[in-house]
Amino acid sequence: MSLRLPAGFAADAQIEVKRSRFLAHVARVDDEDAARAAVAAARSAHPDARHHCSSFIVEVPGAQPVERSSDDGEPSSTAGTPMLEVLRGAHLTQVVAVVTRYFGGTLLGTGGLTRAYADAVAAALAGTPRVRPITRHLVAFDVGPQDAGRVQGSLLAHGVEVVDAAWAASVRLTLAVVDPAEAAASVAGLLQREVTLTRVGTTVTEVPVHHSS
Repeated sequence: MSLRLPAGFAADAQIEVKRSRFLAHVARVDDEDAARAAVAAARSAHPDARHHCSSFIVEVPGAQPVERSSDDGEPSSTAGTPMLEVLRGAHLTQVVAVVTRYFGGTLLGTGGLTRAYADAVAAALAGTPRVRPITRHLVAFDVGPQDAGRVQGSLLAHGVEVVDAAWAASVRLTLAVVDPAEAAASVAGLLQREVTLTRVGTTVTEVPVHHSS
């Protein structure tokens, strides 16, 4: 199950390991350009820092999510990869993590770096709210103007979202449903006749979820 941070959400945390400071920033992003912009913003905000390591996961319609990471001068796989593993472990998509490091004068070794970068991202994610995307089908059907108000009210009363009502000689109601077949049965029951629902697309709704840190 993929989760996301809420739209527009960002969080920061700082940890210190042997006088090196690790400033972590995590944020909701909805495409690769936004993720790369967040990395650029961290560089701009901390131009004197030694490293700006990053990782992100963003979804691409009809394809596997894009996952990228950068060690930004740290030893290979000691920064971006462990950061990416934290995001994966949290089941997050549409997310970027940037960790800016100010070197404290003591080498941490590959194991120390790996732990520090992962811990910094985990600290930024601790306690953050999450949402779960639910894809619903958009389906439409026509009803007479004299029945439109009653049908729309009944559907809403049964928890079916009516996203559009286009009035003409007849009224075309567009619904957002999880199961089109179940929705067709419900509409047929309201109208006392068979109804054919035309699929007109999909929509994604994000609902809050509870999680443990």
